[in-house]
Amino acid sequence: MTEATENLEHAEHAHASGNKKLALLIAILALVLAITETMSKSYQTEVILKHQEAANLWSFFQAKSVRGNAAQLAKQQLTLLGNPKDERVSSAIAKLDDAIAHYDSDEKSGEGKKELAHKAREAEHEAHAYMEKYEKMEMAAGMLQVAIVLASATIITGVAVLAYLSMGIGAVALAFVGAGLFGTVI
Repeated sequence: MTEATENLEHAEHAHASGNKKLALLIAILALVLAITETMSKSYQTEVILKHQEAANLWSFFQAKSVRGNAAQLAKQQLTLLGNPKDERVSSAIAKLDDAIAHYDSDEKSGEGKKELAHKAREAEHEAHAYMEKYEKMEMAAGMLQVAIVLASATIITGVAVLAYLSMGIGAVALAFVGAGLFGTVI
């Protein structure tokens, strides 16, 4: 009977040791999940901010377009109705030409239509890049959740294959986390 008791104690010790390893695996997966979720939310916020920045820039672009069109119409009216020999008319037309050119491109302030369109497209590009990072992190988070469930099921069922499957899914999730963290934004 002592041999049977000894075998039972070895089995219980091995089971307890295995459970500790599974608990450690679950803890590591949960830690990586928490970091992944945090980064995911950060990227999601960046997507929203970059979309808002692009929308603001496009609104500014539209305002410059309206002002430029108004200046163009004023110039056309002066040209059609004004006396070209009148110094005030020719001076006003020259000022309107300057304003029209300023609305189209203003490299000094960076607030001409040309510069605003470039900045807006850049913000849209950054939003897209952050969206890709966000999607990778969300995919990793889902896989980590599945891996945690499988590792937990291993403790309950004792089916070792579930633990290996959990580790495999966890490794794939880490690859997605890496792609999300180290993917380029610009």
